Amino acid sequence: MSIGETERPVTLAIIGAGQRGSAYAAYAEKYPDLCRVVAVADPWKFRREKMSKVHNVPEENRYDGWKSLAEAGKICDAVAICTMDDTHAEVVSVFAPLGYHILCEKPMANSIKDCVTMVNSVKGKDLVFGIGHVMRYSPYNRAVKQVIDSGVLGEIVNIQHIEPVGWQHFAHSYVRGNWKNEATTSFSLMAKCCHDLDILSFYMQGDAPKKVSSFGSLAHFKPSKKPKEAGDAKRCTDCAYERNCPFSAKKIYLEPIMSDAEDPERWAQHLVDVVDIENVDKAIKEGPYGLCVYNGQNDVADNQVVNIEFESGATANITMVAFSEVVCNRSTRIHGTRGELIGNMESFTVFDFATQEKRTVVPEQEGGGHGGGDMGLARAFVKAVAEKDAKHLGVTPEDVLRSHLMVFASETSRKEGKVIDYAAYEKEQKAMYS
Repeated sequence: MSIGETERPVTLAIIGAGQRGSAYAAYAEKYPDLCRVVAVADPWKFRREKMSKVHNVPEENRYDGWKSLAEAGKICDAVAICTMDDTHAEVVSVFAPLGYHILCEKPMANSIKDCVTMVNSVKGKDLVFGIGHVMRYSPYNRAVKQVIDSGVLGEIVNIQHIEPVGWQHFAHSYVRGNWKNEATTSFSLMAKCCHDLDILSFYMQGDAPKKVSSFGSLAHFKPSKKPKEAGDAKRCTDCAYERNCPFSAKKIYLEPIMSDAEDPERWAQHLVDVVDIENVDKAIKEGPYGLCVYNGQNDVADNQVVNIEFESGATANITMVAFSEVVCNRSTRIHGTRGELIGNMESFTVFDFATQEKRTVVPEQEGGGHGGGDMGLARAFVKAVAEKDAKHLGVTPEDVLRSHLMVFASETSRKEGKVIDYAAYEKEQKAMYS
Protein backbone atom coordinates (compact mmCIF):
# COMPACT_ATOMS: atom_id res chain seq x y z
CA MET A 1 0.00 0.00 0.00
CA SER A 2 1.35 3.41 -0.91
CA ILE A 3 0.55 6.70 0.71
CA GLY A 4 -1.53 7.53 -2.34
CA GLU A 5 -4.11 4.92 -1.35
CA THR A 6 -5.09 6.82 1.77
CA GLU A 7 -5.37 10.51 2.57
CA ARG A 8 -3.31 10.24 5.73
CA PRO A 9 -1.52 7.62 7.85
CA VAL A 10 -3.67 5.38 10.01
CA THR A 11 -3.48 6.61 13.60
CA LEU A 12 -2.94 4.00 16.30
CA ALA A 13 -3.05 3.83 20.11
CA ILE A 14 -0.93 1.16 21.77
CA ILE A 15 -2.50 -0.34 24.89
CA GLY A 16 0.29 -2.18 26.66
CA ALA A 17 3.75 -0.93 25.74
CA GLY A 18 5.59 -4.18 26.44
CA GLN A 19 7.16 -6.64 24.03
CA ARG A 20 4.05 -7.24 21.91
CA GLY A 21 2.94 -3.62 21.86
CA SER A 22 6.44 -2.64 20.78
CA ALA A 23 6.39 -5.23 18.00
CA TYR A 24 3.29 -3.71 16.41
CA ALA A 25 4.44 -0.13 17.06
CA ALA A 26 7.62 -0.95 15.13
CA TYR A 27 5.58 -0.96 11.93
CA ALA A 28 4.70 2.71 12.46
CA GLU A 29 8.34 3.49 13.15
CA LYS A 30 9.39 1.82 9.90
CA TYR A 31 6.51 3.15 7.77
CA PRO A 32 5.49 6.52 9.24
CA ASP A 33 3.74 7.54 6.02
CA LEU A 34 1.30 4.64 6.49
CA CYS A 35 0.82 4.50 10.26
CA ARG A 36 1.51 6.69 13.28
CA VAL A 37 1.38 5.83 16.98
CA VAL A 38 -0.42 8.82 18.50
CA ALA A 39 -1.27 7.48 21.98
CA VAL A 40 0.22 5.06 24.50
CA ALA A 41 -1.51 3.51 27.50
CA ASP A 42 0.50 1.53 30.05
CA PRO A 43 0.55 1.60 33.88
CA TRP A 44 4.33 1.12 33.86
CA LYS A 45 5.63 4.67 33.46
CA PHE A 46 9.05 3.65 32.14
CA ARG A 47 7.58 1.66 29.26
CA ARG A 48 4.95 4.31 28.55
CA GLU A 49 7.51 7.08 28.36
CA LYS A 50 10.00 5.04 26.37
CA MET A 51 7.50 4.25 23.62
CA SER A 52 6.08 7.77 23.66
CA LYS A 53 9.51 9.27 23.05
CA VAL A 54 10.21 6.93 20.13
CA HIS A 55 6.94 7.95 18.44
CA ASN A 56 6.77 11.59 19.59
CA VAL A 57 3.50 11.02 21.42
CA PRO A 58 2.36 14.25 23.12
CA GLU A 59 2.07 14.29 26.90
CA GLU A 60 -1.72 14.57 26.80
CA ASN A 61 -1.92 11.26 24.89
CA ARG A 62 0.10 9.26 27.40
CA TYR A 63 -2.28 7.28 29.61
CA ASP A 64 -1.71 5.23 32.75
CA GLY A 65 -3.95 2.44 31.52
CA TRP A 66 -6.64 1.42 29.07
CA LYS A 67 -9.47 2.78 31.19
CA SER A 68 -8.14 6.31 31.15
CA LEU A 69 -7.66 6.08 27.38
CA ALA A 70 -11.25 4.87 26.98
CA GLU A 71 -12.51 7.82 29.05
CA ALA A 72 -10.99 10.14 26.44
CA GLY A 73 -13.37 8.75 23.81
CA LYS A 74 -12.23 8.08 20.27
CA ILE A 75 -9.00 9.96 19.64
CA CYS A 76 -7.58 7.92 16.74
CA ASP A 77 -8.46 5.27 14.16
CA ALA A 78 -7.41 2.07 15.90
CA VAL A 79 -6.09 0.44 19.04
CA ALA A 80 -3.61 -2.40 19.48
CA ILE A 81 -4.62 -4.26 22.65
CA CYS A 82 -1.51 -5.83 24.14
CA THR A 83 -2.52 -6.19 27.77
CA MET A 84 -2.45 -9.44 29.75
CA ASP A 85 -4.53 -12.26 28.28
CA ASP A 86 -7.25 -12.23 30.93
CA THR A 87 -8.13 -8.58 30.16
CA HIS A 88 -8.56 -8.85 26.39
CA ALA A 89 -12.30 -9.51 26.31
CA GLU A 90 -13.12 -6.64 28.65
CA VAL A 91 -10.90 -4.17 26.81
CA VAL A 92 -12.36 -5.13 23.42
CA SER A 93 -15.90 -4.81 24.79
CA VAL A 94 -15.12 -1.22 25.83
CA PHE A 95 -13.30 0.00 22.73
CA ALA A 96 -15.52 -1.63 20.07
CA PRO A 97 -18.59 0.54 20.94
CA LEU A 98 -16.35 3.62 20.79
CA GLY A 99 -15.80 2.93 17.10
CA TYR A 100 -12.14 1.91 17.22
CA HIS A 101 -10.73 -0.60 14.78
CA ILE A 102 -9.09 -3.28 16.93
CA LEU A 103 -5.94 -5.37 16.74
CA CYS A 104 -5.92 -7.70 19.75
CA GLU A 105 -2.87 -9.67 20.75
CA LYS A 106 -3.32 -13.44 20.93
CA PRO A 107 -4.86 -15.29 22.58
CA MET A 108 -8.34 -13.79 22.38
CA ALA A 109 -8.98 -14.72 26.00
CA ASN A 110 -8.44 -17.44 28.60
CA SER A 111 -11.97 -18.83 28.57
CA ILE A 112 -14.42 -19.88 25.89
CA LYS A 113 -17.02 -17.56 27.38
CA ASP A 114 -14.71 -14.55 26.98
CA CYS A 115 -13.76 -15.57 23.43
CA VAL A 116 -17.43 -15.74 22.43
CA THR A 117 -18.07 -12.44 24.23
CA MET A 118 -15.28 -10.83 22.22
CA VAL A 119 -16.70 -12.04 18.90
CA ASN A 120 -20.13 -10.76 19.89
CA SER A 121 -18.60 -7.40 20.84
CA VAL A 122 -17.36 -6.81 17.29
CA LYS A 123 -20.03 -8.67 15.32
CA GLY A 124 -22.21 -6.42 13.18
CA LYS A 125 -20.10 -3.34 13.82
CA ASP A 126 -18.44 -1.32 11.09
CA LEU A 127 -14.93 -2.00 12.29
CA VAL A 128 -11.86 -4.03 11.44
CA PHE A 129 -10.99 -6.71 14.01
CA GLY A 130 -7.68 -8.53 13.88
CA ILE A 131 -6.05 -11.03 16.23
CA GLY A 132 -2.32 -11.52 16.83
CA HIS A 133 -2.00 -14.79 14.94
CA VAL A 134 1.15 -13.42 13.37
CA MET A 135 2.50 -16.63 11.90
CA ARG A 136 0.02 -16.70 9.02
CA TYR A 137 1.32 -13.28 7.93
CA SER A 138 5.03 -14.16 7.71
CA PRO A 139 6.65 -14.30 4.25
CA TYR A 140 7.62 -17.91 5.01
CA ASN A 141 4.11 -19.15 5.77
CA ARG A 142 2.66 -17.16 2.88
CA ALA A 143 5.10 -18.92 0.58
CA VAL A 144 4.23 -22.33 2.05
CA LYS A 145 0.52 -21.61 1.53
CA GLN A 146 1.17 -20.65 -2.09
CA VAL A 147 2.81 -24.03 -2.68
CA ILE A 148 -0.14 -25.84 -1.06
CA ASP A 149 -2.68 -23.87 -3.10
CA SER A 150 -0.74 -24.45 -6.32
CA GLY A 151 -1.51 -28.17 -6.11
CA VAL A 152 2.15 -29.19 -6.42
CA LEU A 153 1.84 -31.31 -3.28
CA GLY A 154 -1.45 -32.86 -4.39
CA GLU A 155 -3.98 -33.50 -1.65
CA ILE A 156 -2.59 -32.88 1.85
CA VAL A 157 -2.57 -36.13 3.84
CA ASN A 158 -0.52 -35.29 6.92
CA ILE A 159 1.22 -32.36 8.62
CA GLN A 160 3.81 -32.61 11.40
CA HIS A 161 4.63 -29.39 13.23
CA ILE A 162 7.04 -28.80 16.13
CA GLU A 163 7.20 -25.71 18.35
CA PRO A 164 10.53 -25.79 20.24
CA VAL A 165 10.01 -23.15 22.92
CA GLY A 166 13.63 -23.05 24.14
CA TRP A 167 14.86 -23.98 27.61
CA GLN A 168 15.56 -20.40 28.70
CA HIS A 169 12.38 -18.98 27.18
CA PHE A 170 10.19 -21.54 28.91
CA ALA A 171 11.89 -21.03 32.27
CA HIS A 172 11.54 -17.25 31.89
CA SER A 173 7.94 -17.04 30.71
CA TYR A 174 6.20 -20.22 31.87
CA VAL A 175 8.00 -21.13 35.10
CA ARG A 176 9.05 -17.81 36.61
CA GLY A 177 7.13 -15.32 34.48
CA ASN A 178 3.68 -14.03 33.66
CA TRP A 179 2.36 -17.26 32.10
CA LYS A 180 3.43 -19.72 34.79
CA ASN A 181 0.04 -20.37 36.36
CA GLU A 182 -3.13 -21.41 34.57
CA ALA A 183 -5.47 -19.84 37.13
CA THR A 184 -3.99 -16.37 36.66
CA THR A 185 -3.26 -16.53 32.90
CA SER A 186 -3.93 -19.58 30.71
CA PHE A 187 -2.62 -23.05 29.97
CA SER A 188 0.61 -23.18 28.00
CA LEU A 189 -0.89 -24.52 24.77
CA MET A 190 -3.14 -21.46 24.57
CA ALA A 191 -0.49 -18.97 25.67
CA LYS A 192 2.25 -20.34 23.43
CA CYS A 193 0.69 -22.31 20.60
CA CYS A 194 -2.73 -20.91 19.71
CA HIS A 195 -1.19 -19.47 16.55
CA ASP A 196 0.39 -22.83 15.74
CA LEU A 197 -3.06 -24.39 15.61
CA ASP A 198 -4.15 -21.36 13.62
CA ILE A 199 -1.41 -22.00 11.08
CA LEU A 200 -2.76 -25.53 10.61
CA SER A 201 -6.17 -23.99 9.92
CA PHE A 202 -4.43 -21.66 7.44
CA TYR A 203 -2.73 -24.56 5.64
CA MET A 204 -5.88 -26.72 5.69
CA GLN A 205 -8.26 -23.88 4.82
CA GLY A 206 -11.70 -25.24 3.94
CA ASP A 207 -11.10 -28.59 5.69
CA ALA A 208 -12.78 -28.59 9.11
CA PRO A 209 -11.39 -30.52 12.09
CA LYS A 210 -13.29 -33.73 12.86
CA LYS A 211 -11.55 -35.21 15.91
CA VAL A 212 -8.98 -33.84 18.36
CA SER A 213 -6.86 -35.57 20.99
CA SER A 214 -3.97 -34.39 23.13
CA PHE A 215 -1.44 -35.66 25.64
CA GLY A 216 1.06 -33.78 27.79
CA SER A 217 2.18 -32.88 31.27
CA LEU A 218 4.35 -30.80 33.52
CA ALA A 219 7.19 -33.30 33.31
CA HIS A 220 10.18 -31.46 34.73
CA PHE A 221 9.66 -28.09 36.43
CA LYS A 222 8.32 -29.39 39.74
CA PRO A 223 9.63 -30.07 43.27
CA SER A 224 10.03 -33.81 42.70
CA LYS A 225 12.63 -33.09 40.00
CA LYS A 226 14.73 -30.73 42.13
CA PRO A 227 18.37 -31.91 42.23
CA LYS A 228 19.44 -33.20 45.65
CA GLU A 229 22.47 -30.91 45.55
CA ALA A 230 20.12 -27.89 45.53
CA GLY A 231 18.85 -28.75 48.99
CA ASP A 232 16.24 -26.33 50.30
CA ALA A 233 17.47 -23.35 48.26
CA LYS A 234 14.62 -21.14 47.06
CA ARG A 235 16.77 -18.90 44.87
CA CYS A 236 19.60 -19.41 42.42
CA THR A 237 21.75 -16.95 44.36
CA ASP A 238 21.61 -19.24 47.43
CA CYS A 239 21.94 -22.57 45.64
CA ALA A 240 24.92 -24.93 45.80
CA TYR A 241 23.81 -26.56 42.53
CA GLU A 242 23.53 -23.28 40.59
CA ARG A 243 26.71 -23.73 38.51
CA ASN A 244 25.42 -27.02 37.15
CA CYS A 245 21.83 -25.91 36.57
CA PRO A 246 20.85 -25.03 32.98
CA PHE A 247 18.01 -22.85 34.31
CA SER A 248 20.18 -20.70 36.60
CA ALA A 249 18.88 -17.13 36.77
CA LYS A 250 22.47 -15.92 36.93
CA LYS A 251 23.22 -17.66 33.64
CA ILE A 252 20.07 -16.42 31.93
CA TYR A 253 19.94 -12.80 33.13
CA LEU A 254 23.16 -11.65 34.80
CA GLU A 255 26.11 -13.31 33.08
CA PRO A 256 25.14 -12.31 29.50
CA ILE A 257 25.34 -8.60 30.38
CA MET A 258 28.78 -9.20 31.88
CA SER A 259 30.04 -10.79 28.66
CA ASP A 260 30.24 -10.18 24.93
CA ALA A 261 27.09 -12.21 24.27
CA GLU A 262 25.35 -11.49 20.97
CA ASP A 263 22.18 -10.21 22.65
CA PRO A 264 23.18 -9.57 26.29
CA GLU A 265 19.91 -7.92 27.34
CA ARG A 266 17.63 -10.47 25.70
CA TRP A 267 16.03 -11.68 28.92
CA ALA A 268 17.26 -9.14 31.45
CA GLN A 269 15.37 -6.29 29.77
CA HIS A 270 12.12 -7.85 31.00
CA LEU A 271 13.22 -7.64 34.65
CA VAL A 272 14.29 -4.03 35.12
CA ASP A 273 13.92 -0.59 33.57
CA VAL A 274 17.65 0.05 33.35
CA VAL A 275 19.70 -3.02 32.48
CA ASP A 276 22.94 -2.99 34.43
CA ILE A 277 24.72 -5.42 36.73
CA GLU A 278 23.47 -3.83 39.95
CA ASN A 279 19.80 -3.75 38.92
CA VAL A 280 19.74 -7.24 37.45
CA ASP A 281 21.59 -8.68 40.44
CA LYS A 282 19.03 -7.13 42.76
CA ALA A 283 16.15 -8.43 40.64
CA ILE A 284 17.28 -12.04 40.79
CA LYS A 285 18.00 -11.78 44.51
CA GLU A 286 14.60 -10.29 45.36
CA GLY A 287 12.15 -10.79 42.47
CA PRO A 288 10.32 -13.75 40.92
CA TYR A 289 12.86 -14.26 38.14
CA GLY A 290 15.50 -15.39 40.63
CA LEU A 291 13.37 -18.18 42.10
CA CYS A 292 14.30 -21.82 41.70
CA VAL A 293 12.45 -23.40 38.77
CA TYR A 294 11.69 -26.40 40.99
CA ASN A 295 9.87 -24.43 43.70
CA GLY A 296 6.43 -25.39 42.39
CA GLN A 297 5.11 -21.88 41.69
CA ASN A 298 4.14 -23.02 38.17
CA ASP A 299 1.58 -25.54 36.92
CA VAL A 300 1.44 -25.35 33.10
CA ALA A 301 2.53 -28.22 30.84
CA ASP A 302 6.12 -28.18 29.60
CA ASN A 303 5.44 -30.69 26.81
CA GLN A 304 2.29 -31.46 24.84
CA VAL A 305 1.21 -33.11 21.61
CA VAL A 306 -2.02 -32.40 19.72
CA ASN A 307 -3.48 -34.77 17.14
CA ILE A 308 -6.13 -33.66 14.66
CA GLU A 309 -8.16 -35.59 12.11
CA PHE A 310 -9.85 -33.43 9.46
CA GLU A 311 -13.11 -34.10 7.64
CA SER A 312 -11.14 -35.02 4.49
CA GLY A 313 -9.32 -37.79 6.37
CA ALA A 314 -6.07 -35.81 6.57
CA THR A 315 -4.24 -35.83 9.89
CA ALA A 316 -1.94 -33.39 11.66
CA ASN A 317 0.01 -33.20 14.88
CA ILE A 318 1.67 -30.43 16.82
CA THR A 319 4.37 -30.89 19.44
CA MET A 320 5.13 -28.14 21.95
CA VAL A 321 8.22 -28.77 24.07
CA ALA A 322 10.21 -26.61 26.47
CA PHE A 323 13.53 -28.36 26.05
CA SER A 324 15.30 -27.16 22.92
CA GLU A 325 18.32 -25.10 21.89
CA VAL A 326 16.43 -23.13 19.27
CA VAL A 327 13.84 -20.62 20.47
CA CYS A 328 10.46 -20.84 18.73
CA ASN A 329 12.04 -21.75 15.38
CA ARG A 330 9.26 -24.07 14.25
CA SER A 331 9.82 -26.97 11.89
CA THR A 332 7.12 -28.42 9.67
CA ARG A 333 6.68 -31.40 7.34
CA ILE A 334 3.72 -31.43 4.96
CA HIS A 335 2.99 -34.74 3.19
CA GLY A 336 0.84 -34.64 0.08
CA THR A 337 -0.19 -37.24 -2.49
CA ARG A 338 2.17 -35.74 -5.09
CA GLY A 339 4.95 -34.25 -3.01
CA GLU A 340 6.47 -33.32 0.32
CA LEU A 341 7.42 -29.98 1.87
CA ILE A 342 9.94 -29.69 4.73
CA GLY A 343 10.66 -26.32 6.34
CA ASN A 344 12.04 -24.49 9.37
CA MET A 345 10.55 -20.94 9.21
CA GLU A 346 13.55 -19.69 7.23
CA SER A 347 13.47 -21.89 4.15
CA PHE A 348 11.77 -25.01 2.86
CA THR A 349 12.26 -27.74 0.28
CA VAL A 350 9.63 -29.13 -2.07
CA PHE A 351 10.06 -32.63 -3.47
CA ASP A 352 7.92 -33.63 -6.45
CA PHE A 353 7.17 -37.38 -6.54
CA ALA A 354 6.42 -37.38 -10.28
CA THR A 355 9.60 -35.67 -11.45
CA GLN A 356 11.74 -36.62 -8.43
CA GLU A 357 13.01 -33.06 -8.42
CA LYS A 358 13.69 -31.09 -5.27
CA ARG A 359 13.80 -27.32 -5.04
CA THR A 360 14.62 -25.02 -2.16
CA VAL A 361 12.61 -21.88 -1.45
CA VAL A 362 14.07 -19.09 0.68
CA PRO A 363 11.37 -16.44 1.23
CA GLU A 364 12.56 -12.87 1.58
CA GLN A 365 13.19 -11.99 5.21
CA GLU A 366 11.63 -8.77 6.44
CA GLY A 367 12.96 -8.85 9.99
CA GLY A 368 11.06 -8.51 13.21
CA GLY A 369 9.50 -11.24 15.31
CA HIS A 370 7.94 -14.51 14.16
CA GLY A 371 9.83 -14.59 10.88
CA GLY A 372 8.40 -11.26 9.76
CA GLY A 373 4.90 -12.17 10.91
CA ASP A 374 4.70 -9.22 13.30
CA MET A 375 5.32 -6.78 10.47
CA GLY A 376 3.09 -8.77 8.14
CA LEU A 377 0.11 -8.63 10.49
CA ALA A 378 0.63 -4.94 11.22
CA ARG A 379 0.77 -4.23 7.48
CA ALA A 380 -2.42 -6.19 6.79
CA PHE A 381 -4.25 -4.52 9.67
CA VAL A 382 -3.18 -1.00 8.66
CA LYS A 383 -4.21 -1.66 5.07
CA ALA A 384 -7.57 -3.04 6.21
CA VAL A 385 -8.20 0.06 8.34
CA ALA A 386 -7.04 2.48 5.64
CA GLU A 387 -9.28 0.89 3.02
CA LYS A 388 -12.05 -0.02 5.49
CA ASP A 389 -11.94 -3.59 4.23
CA ALA A 390 -11.33 -6.41 6.73
CA LYS A 391 -10.75 -8.87 3.87
CA HIS A 392 -7.11 -7.79 3.85
CA LEU A 393 -6.68 -9.74 7.11
CA GLY A 394 -7.77 -12.94 5.42
CA VAL A 395 -9.78 -14.15 8.43
CA THR A 396 -13.09 -13.37 10.08
CA PRO A 397 -13.82 -13.18 13.83
CA GLU A 398 -15.60 -16.54 13.45
CA ASP A 399 -12.44 -18.06 11.93
CA VAL A 400 -10.44 -16.79 14.88
CA LEU A 401 -12.96 -18.24 17.32
CA ARG A 402 -12.77 -21.64 15.63
CA SER A 403 -8.98 -21.83 15.89
CA HIS A 404 -9.23 -20.94 19.59
CA LEU A 405 -11.91 -23.58 20.15
CA MET A 406 -9.49 -26.12 18.65
CA VAL A 407 -7.02 -25.18 21.40
CA PHE A 408 -9.67 -25.49 24.12
CA ALA A 409 -10.78 -28.85 22.68
CA SER A 410 -7.17 -30.05 22.74
CA GLU A 411 -6.74 -29.09 26.38
CA THR A 412 -10.05 -30.74 27.29
CA SER A 413 -8.77 -33.93 25.67
CA ARG A 414 -5.48 -33.74 27.58
CA LYS A 415 -7.15 -33.21 30.95
CA GLU A 416 -10.04 -35.62 30.51
CA GLY A 417 -8.21 -38.31 28.58
CA LYS A 418 -10.66 -38.60 25.71
CA VAL A 419 -10.94 -37.96 21.98
CA ILE A 420 -13.05 -34.88 21.21
CA ASP A 421 -15.69 -34.90 18.49
CA TYR A 422 -14.87 -31.42 17.30
CA ALA A 423 -18.09 -30.49 15.48
CA ALA A 424 -20.19 -31.47 18.49
CA TYR A 425 -17.79 -29.66 20.82
CA GLU A 426 -17.92 -26.42 18.82
CA LYS A 427 -21.72 -26.53 18.58
CA GLU A 428 -22.07 -27.18 22.33
CA GLN A 429 -19.68 -24.40 23.36
CA LYS A 430 -21.20 -21.80 21.07
CA ALA A 431 -24.71 -22.67 22.28
CA MET A 432 -23.60 -22.43 25.88
CA TYR A 433 -22.09 -18.95 25.67
CA SER A 434 -23.79 -17.18 22.75
